[in-house]
Amino acid sequence: MLSVYEGFFSGGARIVHSDVVLGLREGGQHHRVLSIHGEVHREATRQRMEDDACYRKLTAADVDVTSLGRTFGTGGTDPAVFTGPELADTARATADADVILSLKEQPLALLAQAGLPRRPVVVCLHRSDPENQGRALDDLKSAIADGTVAAAVCCAESTRAAYEAAGVPSALLHVIPNGVDLIRFRPDAPRRLALRTSLDIPSTAPVIVFAARYDGMKNVPLFLAAAKAWLASTPDGHVLMCGAGMTTTNPGLAGDIADTFGDADLSGLHLLGVRHDMETVYAASDVVSLTSSWGEAAPLCLIEGMMCGAVPVTTDVGDSAAIVAGHGLVTPPDPEAIAGAWQEALANRSGYAPTLAASRERFSRTRMIASYAELIDRVYAAGAALSVTSQEES
Repeated sequence: MLSVYEGFFSGGARIVHSDVVLGLREGGQHHRVLSIHGEVHREATRQRMEDDACYRKLTAADVDVTSLGRTFGTGGTDPAVFTGPELADTARATADADVILSLKEQPLALLAQAGLPRRPVVVCLHRSDPENQGRALDDLKSAIADGTVAAAVCCAESTRAAYEAAGVPSALLHVIPNGVDLIRFRPDAPRRLALRTSLDIPSTAPVIVFAARYDGMKNVPLFLAAAKAWLASTPDGHVLMCGAGMTTTNPGLAGDIADTFGDADLSGLHLLGVRHDMETVYAASDVVSLTSSWGEAAPLCLIEGMMCGAVPVTTDVGDSAAIVAGHGLVTPPDPEAIAGAWQEALANRSGYAPTLAASRERFSRTRMIASYAELIDRVYAAGAALSVTSQEES
């Protein structure tokens, strides 16, 4: 198996896919990873492949990870044009693969290049807005038309519906909902206390967490407006913001905070940046919030947060409403409504606990990986049968 990434940078899709690779390897498959970019500049953050948590987990498990060495975000490189040495590296990486997994549709511009070994590709789709990703949808349709794409994994029903509406044949679309490691993501009192102590947050103080990269789709200004309203009515409250770009060094975020809070007290607002211990952050929190406006499919933050005992509060985007049904609250994109929902979630937190505990198996990593393995086996078997037929006809 070969997985092709656009790059290693902070985001739920890379976390899920890397976990899938690790899980399939644990099940006996041999996996390699090829990354188009070795360094990514986005969300006001320089993200080197070697520094990425997913990269480190993969290489620690002896998964071979290589890169074409490109740098994303500095301009000057056409994403659809590849050099001879880059194509040679790609050919070597694909030659031994039986099936290729493409993390989202962006790597298809590379995999469609002439002269590369032909292997069935399973493209893994993680958004609900195919029309908002530049040329990626056209690349996907072209790869389907020429037979390169054998199947597409949709992480949510909203993903399947959006891509079907965009013209992708429904027979290619297979829904495999995201799952998480239930041993890692669980309520944990020592972790809860440890993080709160490190941030000087009292053990009984209410805590809201926002785990997202600094991107327009996440609607950070809406979250900040809700945080201002909630903190004004909850003087002992604390708000944690983590993810790429969630730091004071990001001028965009700094400007958003200044515009929202002005001279108001910011002692309850904690900017944590990229964290590699999200299980600890979620365990320390009471509510996990998402304020996205578009693009989301099955947000990992809601699932991870829920499994750690935080009550999810989200806007209605992608499959978010279905994920939190019975476990939390869905809000309109209004700061006062969101702040009110946080307060309601805090007041009823103990009432949600039994439902959250009973739903853990639904969000299991084991279930997700088994579904990926089954689909890959089917794609491989179909490809092998087609190869035999072609040989017999020739």
